[in-house]
Amino acid sequence: MKQERMDLKFNQNEDSNRLLLSELRKKLAHVQLGGGKAKIAKQHDQGKLTARERIDYLLDPKSEQLEIGAFAGEGMYEAHGGCPSGGVVIKIGYIKKRLCIVVANDATVKAGAWFPITAKKNLRAQEIAIENKLPIIYLVDSAGVYLPMQDEIFPDKEHFGRIFRNNAIMSSMGITQIAAVMGSCVAGGAYLPIMSDEALIVDKTGSIFLAGSYLVKAAIGESIDNETLGGATTHCEISGVTDYKSKDDKDALDTIKNIVDKIGDFPVAGFNRSKSLKPKENSEDIYGILPSSRTEQYDMMEIIKRLVDDSEFEPYKESYGQTILTGYARIDGWAVGIVANQRKVVKTKKGEMQFGGVIYSDSADKATRFIANCNQKKIPLVFLQDVTGFMVGSKSEHGGIIKDGAKMVNAVSNSVVPKFTIVIGNSYGAGNYAMCGKAYDPRLIVAWPSAELAVMSGNSAAKVLLQIETASLKKKGETITEKKEKELFDKIKMRYDEQVSPYYAASRLWTDAVIDPLDTRKWVSMGIEAANHAPIEKQFNMGVLQV
Repeated sequence: MKQERMDLKFNQNEDSNRLLLSELRKKLAHVQLGGGKAKIAKQHDQGKLTARERIDYLLDPKSEQLEIGAFAGEGMYEAHGGCPSGGVVIKIGYIKKRLCIVVANDATVKAGAWFPITAKKNLRAQEIAIENKLPIIYLVDSAGVYLPMQDEIFPDKEHFGRIFRNNAIMSSMGITQIAAVMGSCVAGGAYLPIMSDEALIVDKTGSIFLAGSYLVKAAIGESIDNETLGGATTHCEISGVTDYKSKDDKDALDTIKNIVDKIGDFPVAGFNRSKSLKPKENSEDIYGILPSSRTEQYDMMEIIKRLVDDSEFEPYKESYGQTILTGYARIDGWAVGIVANQRKVVKTKKGEMQFGGVIYSDSADKATRFIANCNQKKIPLVFLQDVTGFMVGSKSEHGGIIKDGAKMVNAVSNSVVPKFTIVIGNSYGAGNYAMCGKAYDPRLIVAWPSAELAVMSGNSAAKVLLQIETASLKKKGETITEKKEKELFDKIKMRYDEQVSPYYAASRLWTDAVIDPLDTRKWVSMGIEAANHAPIEKQFNMGVLQV
């Protein structure tokens, strides 16, 4: 009977997680259409490939690739007609077998105009290039800043102008930047290709100018057409602004391939890699192991066995601080140190019970020591998040949970080896920070469709907010019936649940992607390969700590 119940639960979990995966695929298919089929047809009529077609042609056929920020902007700009994928497509992939990052404006979305999230996404691409010293390719086709929102994109540190500052920084670092002007490139945006190392322009469809013909006429009274003002012939034969003149999109992309093919070798960080082995355990079992409810317990070790090579895991301090699992493994051949939240109730040697997913003082201490060890050995870190936060209450406070938690946050903050974060389930409050949330500079951070990111769960937050709301209404003299209270609770919880969704986080680039759990190995492997381009230049130092 017990085995039957286990099998039934496995099947229920599998059904639930496969439904989440189906939803993910539908959402991806929708955003991949950009501005829609009509806009795509219009792009083709102009003799141009779409942003995704350009990237697909540029990257090596049948090679692995990672898309950054596919859900950027989802649900954020409905009053402006929406902005699928933030109006820009970004992928990490191989060009002539060399790992690069490619940024392509999607002209089917508001003519490639820049929304606030577009700038944030472009800056994320540059951040990845800088951290990993990866060549970066810009495929430019943009009408410039989206004027109705100019106050949210123009002047601040994390706005549009920061991109050109990064161009200059990357150039000084020797990071290759290649830009192809394949459509409009106007106003401030004109600086991006010209601040790159080499610039291409497509004849008849590409144009670069600080001000178009209409503005020139209004400003100085000169009558001139856009092609003469800033087309391919002008910039390749008269101004010398661009270096290569291409007859069409494919010709430009072929030229980029030839340039990348001749880039010299790079120094490596020297992370350990051996022959890749598939997990012994069936990776698809993850769908049945991971509970459909974020409050249910499960054994995180069973997930780890289905992610790591040969299902082998060498635990560190196995019997101490058991609500965090730490240990060494390999993922696609790469040596990694894994820090994972244990999601089942555990019993300590003292006979005490500890809740799964909660960080206690001993588990924070263990994680801190393990992170230090990985930094000493130059082993990349992988964080598997399913955390509700740190333990609260008088016993924990008197035991110094704040101090031990601070030590763990310190170790994560000062870690010099590359970090990769996978949000499997809960990612609540300070637990998000300690387990290397976005604020702690993971090289890549992705979420499974089962993930939830927030200060606390929807249920807990709704209870707190309900207390505040009812207290406010009572002060106004309103009577709160049980029915009214339930209606308020449901309304608050529904609103909060929308915000804990992995898609809400992905739309704001708190994560780089929402992924199929079975793609986790690929993301970690390609992430470490990218990080291997950047030798570690700093020593691990945790500064002053209250021991």
